[in-house]
Amino acid sequence: MSDTSEIEVEALDAGSAEAELSRLSDLLARANAAYHRDDDPVMSDAEYDAAKRRNLAIEDRFPTLKRVDSPTEQVGAVPAETFGKVRHKVRMLSLGNAFEQSDVGEFDARIRRFLDLAPDAPLAYTAEPKIDGLSLSLRYEAGRLVRAATRGDGQTGEDVTANARTIEDIPEALDGAPDVLEVRGEVYMSHADFAALNERQAEAGAKTFANPRNAAAGSLRQLDAQVTAARPLRFFAYAWGELSEPLAKTQTDALDRLRVLGFQTNPETRRCDGVDGLLQRYAAIEAARADLGYDIDGVVYKVDDLALQGRLGFRSTTPRWAIAHKFAAETAWTRLEAIDINVGRTGALSPIARLRPVTVGGVIVSNATLHNEDYIAGVDNAGNPIRTGDLRVGDRVEIYRAGDVIPKVRDVDLSARLPDAEPYVFPDTCPDCGSPARREPGESVRRCTGGLICPAQRVARLKHLVSRGAMDIEGLGDKEIERFHELGWVRAPADIYTLEAQHGTGADAVAGLEGWGDTSAGNLFAAIEASRRQELARVLFGLGIRHLGEVAGRDLARHFQTWEAFLHEVDAAMPAAEAHRRAEEAILPERAAAEVEGRRARITETRAREWAEIEAKARAAWDDLIGIDGIGATLALAICDALAPGPERAAIDALLAELDPEAPETVASQSPVAGKTIVFTGSLEKMTRAEAKHQAEALGAKVSGSVSAKTDLVVTGPGAGSKAAKATELGVETIDEDGWLALIGSA
Repeated sequence: MSDTSEIEVEALDAGSAEAELSRLSDLLARANAAYHRDDDPVMSDAEYDAAKRRNLAIEDRFPTLKRVDSPTEQVGAVPAETFGKVRHKVRMLSLGNAFEQSDVGEFDARIRRFLDLAPDAPLAYTAEPKIDGLSLSLRYEAGRLVRAATRGDGQTGEDVTANARTIEDIPEALDGAPDVLEVRGEVYMSHADFAALNERQAEAGAKTFANPRNAAAGSLRQLDAQVTAARPLRFFAYAWGELSEPLAKTQTDALDRLRVLGFQTNPETRRCDGVDGLLQRYAAIEAARADLGYDIDGVVYKVDDLALQGRLGFRSTTPRWAIAHKFAAETAWTRLEAIDINVGRTGALSPIARLRPVTVGGVIVSNATLHNEDYIAGVDNAGNPIRTGDLRVGDRVEIYRAGDVIPKVRDVDLSARLPDAEPYVFPDTCPDCGSPARREPGESVRRCTGGLICPAQRVARLKHLVSRGAMDIEGLGDKEIERFHELGWVRAPADIYTLEAQHGTGADAVAGLEGWGDTSAGNLFAAIEASRRQELARVLFGLGIRHLGEVAGRDLARHFQTWEAFLHEVDAAMPAAEAHRRAEEAILPERAAAEVEGRRARITETRAREWAEIEAKARAAWDDLIGIDGIGATLALAICDALAPGPERAAIDALLAELDPEAPETVASQSPVAGKTIVFTGSLEKMTRAEAKHQAEALGAKVSGSVSAKTDLVVTGPGAGSKAAKATELGVETIDEDGWLALIGSA
């Protein structure tokens, strides 16, 4: 990461960090869909990687603000509807990224900490080129190819078996393979084959492709396999999914086994010792990049020992034992022609730079994020400079191409500033509804206070609700939401589900609109009806509550199972949440008394009078809520805010009255800890805490960070303190590390 970028992240406060995470989540979700589902990328790999990197840096600095519609929690995109769907037996995950040599060193250090290895202990890796293509999983049973599927969203992909059979590098039959073998790798197109394909396309008057990756993805995802057969696709195998028996003991030997079975593996792959060996191999591959004959965008490092890979396990979307070391991105200079303000679904006023279009590495850039008013002024929230000066309309600015979908402005050329350039004055009212736009103490983001009366917030929330990560209503996209809102048909979330009843002849009313017809209208209402039974996790995410992303939605759904149980807990916790807020506000004396009282008013007078009676119950509910692994006080307060009595709660209640959310699938496990809530405290001696947590979750247990009456078991190690004491006080069973290993060993 560049020094400028590091300063930018360090300059963020909690408010601006939350707004930036929200923006990155929305933008990168669209980028995922464009890249993985539609084969029509809206950004380069370097831009995408740097956006995820910035997101991760912010999450590292503000761990309690982590969303899980965050790019760090996403894999691919939901599969298109034109192919059959295939649920992967073993999830197809993405990789974490490294950009600097220091990132590679930290990757190695994290692995050593997890495994409790000394810094100088031998640790072997493999290094291989990261192919810029389309991920594919091939399933063989009894040595015969039975199914091929794209990655999709990591859990469910598209069935492209007929197309995969046309690729020369993919064997139809294997001799000596395990009974069940899922081979995973990358479909790609060489530079020479790409040039020849585009030449044939142009001669035939057909569409040409922008790059080999687009050509490969579009060719594999043809509905007519004969079209795929006519395209020069190749396949490199580099991994595996479900196996009936191990391939080998190391990554290196497993790749050799795949090669013997008849698969192409990358000849540039090498076994490396330690970080120095990895960096030497990175330099060698980067130097040879132009002569490889196919596109790569980095080098992938993997722990070589497969037993260690098993111990390291996975995060929610990435393996701990692998990382992609990406190649550097690019910059360019252009003119800042205007500064516009967008209002998001949480009310954040986000400034956008409108740029004189400039081509940076083949991508035309015309917009860039400006984050907040401090960023425009060129300072952090403490007033410290973050670049050479402020930003003004007409300035010559440097665009950092490895930024976001809307890239960043890295610097400004003050020597080229126009004589009449005026400092930008940030608005203190919402440009969409005219409500005051307030910047609370300690935050750098200014927010519209209009709430649901603000049309920009209202429409943005409706778009979020129907999006693929949430209710996933096919046929009801951004343009349709804007149109139905303008017609007055959909102004609140529940209106989506009463649309047909509202208009009596709902399907006819929609069918009568320009661009619609009987079939499309019928399909829309069928999709709306089907979404009433959407998963609880998606419903929670779709509510648009600040900080509540897809991962947090899954965590909450897994913990509570039903909407009623979730709501009961939140209602019970609200007085304690308000007490927590008052304690925080006590250290902000500069906050106006009226604002403090306004927040206190969220708790009804009845709850205030009953505080003495329900204090213990409220505290227990609050502790349970913030004790859910991945759910902290910041998110819990945001949930309580959204569900406190008022217009937003009324809108949510009306929506849920129309829905019947499905409970999440439970982890199938015969383990004695399946379904139980476990707390680890103290120092573990035979495994790391991270390893213990991974182990427990793999067995179907829930891991919590705090002890409450709902805790089933506390595992203690040397140095266990308040958590062990609380377990004794509450009568919760406690065991030591040996007892834990004996317990799960009997599963």
